[in-house]
Amino acid sequence: MRTTLTLDRDVAETLKKEMRRTGRGLKAVINDALRRGLRIGGKPPRSPRFAVQPHAFGVKPGVDPDRMNQLVDELEAEERARTLRP
Repeated sequence: MRTTLTLDRDVAETLKKEMRRTGRGLKAVINDALRRGLRIGGKPPRSPRFAVQPHAFGVKPGVDPDRMNQLVDELEAEERARTLRP
């Protein structure tokens, strides 16, 4: 369908920014925005699934990484006690 559309200045600027950002034309940007706004086509598009990338931290055997905060607290307490001694 071909039609004439008068846009408010702020909407036109936002469309121009989106066109620059995506590298897509005016027609595609407006159609996508209208589809999202009118919720045509059922559910909104699904975000890509988030996947956790494991990382080897190289913790030495015998060191429990879940108790690192406790170790930091103990070291800070020892340092504080050392500075308070006369």
